[in-house]
Amino acid sequence: MRVLITGGAGFIGSNFIDYILYRQTDWEIVNLDRLTYAGNLDNLKKVQNHPRYRFVKGDIRDRELVRDLFDRYDIRGVIHFAAESHVDNSIHNPAIFIETNVEGTFTLLDAAYRYWMSDPSQPKDGYEHCRFHHISTDEVYGSLDERGYFTEETPYAPNSPYSASKASSDMIVRSYHHTYGLNTVISNCSNNFGPRQHNEKLIPTIIRHAIRGETIPIYGDGKNIRDWLYVEDHCRAIEKIYRNGAAGETYLVGTRNELDNLEMAYRICTILDRIIPVKRNKDCRLLDVSTYKELIGFVKDRPGHDRRYAINPEKLEKRLKWIPHYTFDAALQKTVEWYVEKYRGTM
Repeated sequence: MRVLITGGAGFIGSNFIDYILYRQTDWEIVNLDRLTYAGNLDNLKKVQNHPRYRFVKGDIRDRELVRDLFDRYDIRGVIHFAAESHVDNSIHNPAIFIETNVEGTFTLLDAAYRYWMSDPSQPKDGYEHCRFHHISTDEVYGSLDERGYFTEETPYAPNSPYSASKASSDMIVRSYHHTYGLNTVISNCSNNFGPRQHNEKLIPTIIRHAIRGETIPIYGDGKNIRDWLYVEDHCRAIEKIYRNGAAGETYLVGTRNELDNLEMAYRICTILDRIIPVKRNKDCRLLDVSTYKELIGFVKDRPGHDRRYAINPEKLEKRLKWIPHYTFDAALQKTVEWYVEKYRGTM
């Protein structure tokens, strides 16, 4: 089975390629990535010479390139990770989010439809089981109060240019299923964490600032709540949904690990206090602090910052029998250790 992975040099995509290549011997992967600031071929060192892996540098908006990839490699499936995803960047430059997340998704869908199908709801011979899996976010649902959870029936209410662009791409995927009969699935996940995440994200930022003895910046009052999903558990969910999900369906991926940003910072600092105490850290030992928690500081909140996200993953759990492999504490410990090794090597 030859699958086109978009954005495979990024955080979640590279973790998924690693995960799937070494567990499924029937998968061949073509990885299309533009290598923007969020994509890094170092994330793929483990697989770069794998006989069932090919990398192509290119833009998902390039219609000619995308169609050529379907023809050249006889693509039988798409798992679409590629996206602009940083909310702050979407506030400062929303245009690239519309171009990549909306126009890019349309380009991929249209190429898949033209290659796999002869007419609406008429797959070509041999292409009956081809599938397009769109990776999306819980941010399309907006913000929750103190109670309640997102489900697959929650109305869309995006509050940032980023989440609006992802909501738009979700709707285009949905339309290609209902209008053209394209075999699509959508998964909306909660906040991912784990190795290879870009430096700009919350957890790498906390760790990097802490071990360098710098103020750990937390938006607003730090009480914005997120449901935290370890990236390898997300990869397991993606495989389940791609293989066994019902065509046209949406599945929410979360783990009921709700923490506000301040509590996340405290937990990371507690782990750092154990593995690299302040007094043994050359960048911190001259500071008048005894714990990394004392480095936490508050900065101006981002505009339109959603207060709480929380997912009810019962549909995924019951219908596809998915459960997380890692406890939150074990996953966070592994994550902190990975970033300490990364950042100490650059200090």
